[in-house]
Formats: sequence, C-alpha cells, structure tokens
Amino acid sequence: MTGSAATTDGYTPESGNDGYGVRSYDLEIGYRVATNRLDGVATITVVPTEARSTLVFDLLRLRAAKVRVDGHKARHAQSATKLTVTLPDVTVPGEPVEVVVEYSGPPAPRRTRWGTLGWEELTDGALVASQPNGAPTWFPCNDDPADKATYRVQVTTEQPYAVVAHGELTDRHTRSGRTTWVYEQPEPTASYLATVQIGRYELVPVVLAGVPGVFAGVPAMRSRIGRDFGEVADMMACFVERFGPYPFASYSVVVTDDDLEIPLEAQGLAIFGANHADGAGGSRRLIAHELAHQWFGNSVGLTTWRDIWLNEGFACYAEWIWSEASGGPPAASLAARAHARLLEAPQDIVVGDPGPDLMFDDRVYKRGALAVQALRSAVGDDAFFDVMRAWTAEYRHHVATSADFVALATRVSGHPVGPLLRPWLDERALPPLSWR
Repeated sequence: MTGSAATTDGYTPESGNDGYGVRSYDLEIGYRVATNRLDGVATITVVPTEARSTLVFDLLRLRAAKVRVDGHKARHAQSATKLTVTLPDVTVPGEPVEVVVEYSGPPAPRRTRWGTLGWEELTDGALVASQPNGAPTWFPCNDDPADKATYRVQVTTEQPYAVVAHGELTDRHTRSGRTTWVYEQPEPTASYLATVQIGRYELVPVVLAGVPGVFAGVPAMRSRIGRDFGEVADMMACFVERFGPYPFASYSVVVTDDDLEIPLEAQGLAIFGANHADGAGGSRRLIAHELAHQWFGNSVGLTTWRDIWLNEGFACYAEWIWSEASGGPPAASLAARAHARLLEAPQDIVVGDPGPDLMFDDRVYKRGALAVQALRSAVGDDAFFDVMRAWTAEYRHHVATSADFVALATRVSGHPVGPLLRPWLDERALPPLSWR
C-alpha cells in the first residue's frame, strides 16, 4: 500500500522518519560516469499521518540546494544523514503534500556494520546495492522497508552507457551525446529495492515462461551469460507453479563487468558480478535465490527487519525447491545437510529476531529454510503449496510480519503452525529434524 504510515525500524534506527508515508517518487537524475557527478531533482508525494510543521527525509553525502513544497519555496536544513524541510503550512493528515528537492554531489556508498551500501562506482559504470539502508546515497527518501511507493526514474548519462533501473523502460532518447532512460514502477516498492545500474551493457530481450525480461551485460560476456542464465525460464515456470503468478511486469538480470561479493535483488531484477557468470552453471543456486525474492521480500515485503527470515528463509528454501524440480537432491535431503552443518555452528541466534549484527548471518537463511521445511513436512505438499500461494496472493505488494505468516498458514493448512515454528524461530537451540 503506497502512502502508508511509516515508523523507524529498530534495526536501522538512523533511517526512516515518522509522520508520513510516501505515495510516489519521481526522480530525474543526470550522472557523469567519468567524474562521478550526480545532479538530481526528486519530486516526492507524501501523505501525512499527523499534523506536522516539518518533514524529514534521509539523504547522505549529496547536498540539497533548493526545496519547494506544493510549488512554494521552503526552508531546509541538512545534517550528515537527514534533510529537514520546514513546511509553509502545518500538514493535514491524509492530504497529500508534494516536495521537490534539487540536490547534487558525488555519490558514495554508506559505510555500515554490513559493509558499504548504496550508490557505488564500478570500474566503468555504477551500481546501486541498498539493502538495508543505502537508498539515501542517491535520492532523498523515507528509508523504511514498510513504506512502499511507486517510482518514476529518469537517468541521463553518456551515450555509450546503458541504464537499467527497477520498473519498465518507457522512453529512451539521445541528444548531444547523452542518452536519457525513463523507467516506471507502478507496483509499490521499498526504497532499498529501488536501483540504478549503469554500464556498457547490451540489453538482450528474453521471454521467461511468458514473463518478458532483459539480460544485460557487456558483449564479451554474452555467451557466458546465456549459458549460466539459460535456466531462468525454467526456474520462473517452477516458481510460478508453486508460489503463484510472477508479481511484476518483467524480470531482468544485470551482470556487471566487475566481480561482486554476492548477488543482490532489486524490484523486478537481480544484479550479479562477472564472477557469477562462469559459463559452467556455478551460480545456479544463487540465481534461483534472487529470482525467488521477487515473491518473498519484494512483493511480500517486511514490516520490520527483525522478520528478515521471511525474505531469506523462503528464498533459501526456493533454492531447494528448484533443486528437486530440476533433478537434483530433494528439499528434505538438502535440509538434512543444512541441519548437520548448523549443529556444528554456534547456537546463539534467534532467527525470528536475530538483531542487526546477525540479520544477514547464514544461520538466519538456513534455519529459516528449515522452518519452512518443517511446515511442509507437517502439513503435506498440497496444503504447504496452498499456504505459499495464499501468502503471496494475500500480501501481494504489501508488507507483513512473522505473526501474519503464522496466522495465514494456520488458517490455510488447518494445522497449528505457531507451536511448530516456535522452536525454529524463537529459541536459540537448534531443534531436531522431527520430520525424519
């Protein structure tokens, strides 16, 4: 739901702002690759949830020059991480307000406990990798995972470069050696899933089990990309059958010319490094994982980061589903292997609330997937996949919590899911493989 009320998340307390939800972002960005210079105009339509005389946005490293509110000049102040706008009039709850921010500077990633996040220069281009709070490195926003909005993103850069952003490409034109690319994303999108990818890419149209898409990469990698990502159409068909309709208009894959430590998902696309396209299928597990995030994490989003297992546990389990669907080991066997490895790891994590330091720990991913396998074993395949499809349908383009999942799974399966999942999610000790 766009324009919904947002509150700061306890895992990223420095991000997100109270008092409003964002309905839409319209971003016009000019970027020069050679000098790493960004000039932007952000038109943000917010819906106040309370009477406010100021609105606060997240913005890092880039400086706001001018601000207008509903067409009128507005005073603003900026700290290292926040942009505060003084409003001409006190807001009326429910009545939209349009804020236009002109800003510029050399974008740089944000340094966090999880590494550097946000806008980052490549050897020849740029990428955006924002999870969980890197979005304000390239536009002013309410950087809260629960505050989803629609997007229009217009990027102008040097002609040799292609731009891939979240949403559908609706216009492209070249003038005086610079090309403007326009993408529109009507589906509600969390700020951390908004993205811009810039490189000397060729854009190859593909059809993935009826879903249109693009494979973007440098021409020299064309054959490797074709071999490594040739299974995406079959993965799409597999996941549509098991999880329900693909939730966006298209799915694109970007393979950078640089190596990346890990691949990452964005709304309607995924980004991989050159090292993930080895030409020998070495990343098929990761490819399935990132595709699954379109259902789990992107369409069905998180209310707060403490429930990140809903994203990563389900995407990890989708890897196991793809394995059994494509002739590999069944999910139960892969679960047993993961369980054996977890028995050797420290058992000092609560998957349902791991804390910010451990939210991306592999144990969250694997124990989350084991919880999903426990559910499947308890209720049987028919009821289990009914739960999966109901989850992605009822919370499509919304946000949810672990409690929401337990309630839905209990209702759909007719099984008391809360006691079943509690040891996996709420206790430190690793439960036994009861389904064995």
